[in-house]
Amino acid sequence: MAAKILVVSPFIGIAISVILVALFVRFPFRFQPQQRLFTVEELALHNGTDDNLPILLGILGAVFDVTKGKSHYGREGGYNHFAGRDASRAFVSGNFTGDGLTDSLRGLSSTQVKSIVEWREFYFRSYTFVGKLVGHYYDSEGNPTKYLKGVEAKAARGTQLLEKQKEEEAKIPSCSSRWSQEEGGEVWCDTGYPRLVQRPLDIALTGKVSKRCACFKEEELDQSGFEVYEGCDFLANRCRV
Repeated sequence: MAAKILVVSPFIGIAISVILVALFVRFPFRFQPQQRLFTVEELALHNGTDDNLPILLGILGAVFDVTKGKSHYGREGGYNHFAGRDASRAFVSGNFTGDGLTDSLRGLSSTQVKSIVEWREFYFRSYTFVGKLVGHYYDSEGNPTKYLKGVEAKAARGTQLLEKQKEEEAKIPSCSSRWSQEEGGEVWCDTGYPRLVQRPLDIALTGKVSKRCACFKEEELDQSGFEVYEGCDFLANRCRV
């Protein structure tokens, strides 16, 4: 029996090539460097002092290659204190020495934790994620720990509280304000009278009590917790601050 020869039309070959090119354009292959697990000691070697090693930093246990930012993270850089370690707390505390360079977030408020999570997202966008640091946030197999899950839950709670606070404050108009070095500060209300009032969710958000200036109608001024600016008349709609 004579062997059958399969003849493929050149048009079919061209069509397949076109499809493959289209798929490549739509779903381009991106080289992903191999990710690995780091110990604290291994990460410490990548602190920018050895020009033969990439500069790495950790935040919430995620490790990033920040070598392209050597002018910032290298040995002479202003952010060198972040290199070779996970100093998550320092991203919001501003303490860049000693015990301040730690990955512990104990005692931080939900908005502070939220800010650190947002910093981690910045590094995911701006630098190359190369692995995970075994410790607080990832176990020896690279799985997220309960501590990391708790941090992310607290950050999400902070987002919810901030949105709720914005909604609540939107119901009562804020004072207008201005400040100059020559004249100092001034607050005023185009409608109503300025009063200092406590932000009700601030303790949950920041762990502290803060106040804002809001405008109230005359019939609302007898409520408790309202504070008249020092030196300002009870029914003045402008106050120096």
